[in-house]
This record gives sequence, structure tokens and C-alpha cells, in this order.
Amino acid sequence: MTEFDGLVALVTGGASGLGAATAALLLEGGARVAILDRSIEGAPFGVRAVVCDVTDSASVDRAIDEVVGAFGGIDIVVNNAGIGAAGDVAANDDAEWMHVLDVNVIGMARVSRAALPHLRRSQHAVIINTCSAVAFVGVPSRALYSATKGAVAALTLAMAADHVAEGIRVNAVAPGTADTPWVARILEAAPSPDEAAAALKARQPLGRLVTAPEVAHAICSLASPAASSTTGTILRVDGGMTTLRVPPRA
Repeated sequence: MTEFDGLVALVTGGASGLGAATAALLLEGGARVAILDRSIEGAPFGVRAVVCDVTDSASVDRAIDEVVGAFGGIDIVVNNAGIGAAGDVAANDDAEWMHVLDVNVIGMARVSRAALPHLRRSQHAVIINTCSAVAFVGVPSRALYSATKGAVAALTLAMAADHVAEGIRVNAVAPGTADTPWVARILEAAPSPDEAAAALKARQPLGRLVTAPEVAHAICSLASPAASSTTGTILRVDGGMTTLRVPPRA
């Protein structure tokens, strides 16, 4: 027996990065796993991959219906789909503000709303939201992205309060700068990729980027039935970025 045997897990943004690592670990733990993503190319082997745009309610509803039709229910929802944005508060126009908020915050609400009727029937219902260290500490040139992740932190706590009496736990993980395709694209676009990479590593006391498997492990720990008393928790997986103040490494 493994900890997720008999459970159905849903991971948004599950075809790459943190989502793919999480889906693979849930599958390894015995769950039946569905991933939702705009492109399912690269989805982990063994998952049910469903094309879905979290900014479209009809697309989300269809995807949830497909997963429930295939697996009979949903026990675990990992709201991981998200996009980045760079710049100070003046750098992004209204359309980009609306789009990033739509994906990173309202997308979580759409998926959670569609999954709630099925979670209410589960004996081990849990929602895990992907937040970020930038919800807790100011980082240059991340105004819009930080605003969305601050909203995710608040949304997580509000959802936990709303649904605790129904037996639905709601938690979040808050990674630091992680080794993901999005960060790789930022580094590639930098004038000096090597210097940019060194700066990202240096701002985390561990001296390196967070890895996708480390974040996946944290998500699965919160999702596990063994964590049945853990709700309203935001687990920081950030190499000490938000809590430690240590001398720079030599």
C-alpha cells in the first residue's frame, strides 16, 4: 500500500515544471492522476492528460467532467497553473495585469469551484495552491507577479476557513526561485545569463535554486491523508529566502 492508493489527483499546469514533477510523484504514490494544461506535450507517462485553459470556465468545466467521468471522482486538487510577469508597477499595461491575474488567481477559483462538488464527496479532500516567496518578501521587478501571489496566499486562507467544516483541507506551497522552464527563459533573455543565474542563487541562503522535485515533495506532503490536521498552512520551500538573513557566501 502507498499513501495515495485509491485517490484521484488533479494537477493544473501539469505538463511541465513543478506541475509535471508533482503529477509524477503523486502517480508514484499510488494516485490516479489527471493533468490539465493548455498543451499536454511532455505530460508525465501514466497520467490522464486533458487540454484545458484555466481562463475559460467552459474549458475548466469540461475538463473536470472528463476527469470525473474517467476516474469517478476527485480527492486532490493541485492548483499549479500560472504565468510570470516582470517589471515594476508601471511596466505592465492593463491588459497584462488582467491576464496574469486571470491565470494566476481567478484560474484557481475556476478550477476549485468546478471541483468542489466532487471534493465534498471525498473522505480525503484537499486543495493545494502554488503560491510564491514573493508573496512575503519584496523582490525587484516583480510587481504584477507578486500581487497575484499575495492574492493566492490570502485566497488559500479564505478557502481553508470556508471549507474546513466540510472536511476539505486547503493549503499552499510558496517556493523560492525554482529551476523551472520560466526561470530558464528569464535567464536566457538576460544580458549576462551567468551573472543573472548567480544573482538568483545568491538571494537564497542555501545558495542554489529550489528544484522541482523538492516543491513536488512539499505539495505531496500537504496532500497526504497523513496530514489530515494540516489546513490553512502555507509551506515555504524557498531555501530560507523569506525567513533567514545570513552573510553573503564568499
